[in-house]
Amino acid sequence: MKQFLMVTTLAALVMVGAVYAQQPAGHTVPKAQPNTDVTPAAPTGEMALGAVRITRRVKANGETLAPGTYQLRLTGDQAKPDANGQTPQLERWVEFRQGNQVRAKEVVSIVPASDVSKVQKDPPPRPGSYKVEMLRGNDYVRVWINRGGNHFLIYLPPA
Repeated sequence: MKQFLMVTTLAALVMVGAVYAQQPAGHTVPKAQPNTDVTPAAPTGEMALGAVRITRRVKANGETLAPGTYQLRLTGDQAKPDANGQTPQLERWVEFRQGNQVRAKEVVSIVPASDVSKVQKDPPPRPGSYKVEMLRGNDYVRVWINRGGNHFLIYLPPA
């Protein structure tokens, strides 16, 4: 019985070796990798993003925003905690203001114009403008601002 088991195991190993011997050797030179040390240009410090009109009730960081026009201001505060793969200066907080009052804050993703086609399928707003739209499934309202060579994306759940 032991001999049979040993012969069967040895035969199986020989067959596996034969299968691997028939496989092509693969690449001998590694593929070129993108330079991940280059950080895309992002605005530093605070920046006015302009006024946007929101037509339905939404939540921003737990605060309910009523329909209306809000001035958006990018803060210098980076979103925490850090997420895997996140470029810290590209995930920041934006304030929704009416008059001199901050009504709510939410995280904004900053996407350089050169990369926007990699993360969004929809056509972007014209430079210097914005669009607010309900996404498929009515799960989120997206505020998309195109300003200064960057795209600012904010996702707000309906209230």
